[in-house]
Amino acid sequence: MSQHTQLQAADGHKFDAYIAQPTGEPKAGIVVLQEIFGVNAHIRSVADGFARAGYLTIAPALFDRAQRDVELAYDPEGGKQGMQIMQRIPVDQTLADIAAAIQYLREHGARKVGVVGYCWGGMLAWVSNTRLHPNATVSYYPGGIQNYIHEKSTCPAIFHFGLEDNHIPQSVVEQVRHEYPGFSVFTYPEAGHAFNRDIGASYNPAAAKLALQRTLAHFDEYLVSAR
Repeated sequence: MSQHTQLQAADGHKFDAYIAQPTGEPKAGIVVLQEIFGVNAHIRSVADGFARAGYLTIAPALFDRAQRDVELAYDPEGGKQGMQIMQRIPVDQTLADIAAAIQYLREHGARKVGVVGYCWGGMLAWVSNTRLHPNATVSYYPGGIQNYIHEKSTCPAIFHFGLEDNHIPQSVVEQVRHEYPGFSVFTYPEAGHAFNRDIGASYNPAAAKLALQRTLAHFDEYLVSAR
């Protein structure tokens, strides 16, 4: 079951969020952080998948601070528009919205909360780890993570990178490995940027399936088994 709700950040900003509810009592909560294309059908389907796995899931509309109801096409023009919107929102404001989403889950029955993000959202999942104190995080091909590479983690994290990613150099992957030797940094042959997105040529079904298995195992370990 899914619905939309409105959240309010600590600074008073009100914004939309997509809620996907599991059948029965949730095992825990998961915040899904969008790419630069908005909380579109793909991101909603990702949230629905985590709900089917037993998690109360929320996907906050992080672009609402600059422009509401954003759902951009997966093409160069959509990417350009998404970058322009993203650059209008300071990271601290975006983190305030993520904090509100985490709080929502904790107030609605999730004793532990994980954060997972994709591309821009993957970077934000990592910064959520270092600044917002969730219980576990997962970053898929986190663009720009090198800008936050020296921040101290507050909970377990894993990372997913495609070996054929033409947006994130392998030197960045090695930076993550070097900086956080205790965390799993998974790489996927023949997978490029956005390999999890099941729309368009970037999709790599085998890599996406394996990454999801690892993601769910990570969340099951740190959000459920470690209660």
